[in-house]
Amino acid sequence: MSFYPQLVLDALKHVRHPGKGKDIVSLEMVEDDIRIDGKRISFSLLFDRANDPMIPSIKKACVQAVLTYVGEDADIKGNIYVKVKNKPSVAPEQPLKDVKNIIAVASGKGGVGKSTVTSNLAVALAKEGYRVGLLDADIFGPSIPKMFKTEDARPVLEKVDGKDKIIPVEKYGIKMLSIGYFVDPKDATIWRGAMATNAIKQLITEGNWGELDYLLIDLPPGTSDIHLTMVQTLAITGAVIVTTPQDVALADAIKGVSMFNSKNINVPILGLVENMAWFTPAELPDNKYYIFGKDGGKKLAEELGVSLLGQIPIVQSIREGGDSGAPSATNENTLTGKAFMEVAGKIVEIIDKRNSDLPPTKVVEIKTR
Repeated sequence: MSFYPQLVLDALKHVRHPGKGKDIVSLEMVEDDIRIDGKRISFSLLFDRANDPMIPSIKKACVQAVLTYVGEDADIKGNIYVKVKNKPSVAPEQPLKDVKNIIAVASGKGGVGKSTVTSNLAVALAKEGYRVGLLDADIFGPSIPKMFKTEDARPVLEKVDGKDKIIPVEKYGIKMLSIGYFVDPKDATIWRGAMATNAIKQLITEGNWGELDYLLIDLPPGTSDIHLTMVQTLAITGAVIVTTPQDVALADAIKGVSMFNSKNINVPILGLVENMAWFTPAELPDNKYYIFGKDGGKKLAEELGVSLLGQIPIVQSIREGGDSGAPSATNENTLTGKAFMEVAGKIVEIIDKRNSDLPPTKVVEIKTR
């Protein structure tokens, strides 16, 4: 009599798991690796852990089942192996269920005005009546406290459902949290990667953000552990990439777009903001001087097939507003204030379309074995 895999599988259906009351085949404990070489039969059993106390008794029952239902001359003893099941991918639960949209603001390199853009977009959205939060995720160079002149603020804790929650700092109707509120601004933040990512997670999960229409995240420049932590912790609605017109910034902006578009992350790009698009002197408001190149961000957006959200000029008031704690968007009658209001309006439109056309972004799964 010749042996074949289905005969072995049928025999193993007679082996019941003592603790679960079902046979090991229906419990999917028999690996799909049954091998037959003449009279020799081998296969593997799958268990949740290597030290499962049921392993010896189930292996013994399998030997007896094969000898009884396949053939007394089957060579099975010593040929049953044990494997540990792969743990399923762990998809972290979205911690900010009351936040409708999460916008990551990123740049490929530093010095392109990413924090300035993020701050002004937050103000512009709040001026339109939206509930807005702003998370400063630039652990090593937090600038949001300075942008809003809230450096002296020290968030306190309050009990919410029995848990300690951090009350965000509020200004211009925006809820803000930054590591800058918890460290001395004169001291350099010298942390290893794990410390930085844990700090970010704490600001996200322990912040009492409440209900928000938009949470803007000011990411550090480049691509780093912080970016990965963010997409593994939050389901980000979309990303805004900030660049300047010059070639070196554009080259790095492409990397930022590529990171969010990668298969494993898959966060939609809402569009590009071209900052420092031209210089306009206050005394000559109609003049434009393209000191970093002309339309570099506009051309890149066309090449990448993403929206150009706006071109923000360099004017002295942007620097003054950032230093004084009054971002340009607080005065929408200024040249830059109007520009940021227009960018915010486009972002709202694009997010509405994105939410109607695409499924929600998923938190990046952390695969374990």
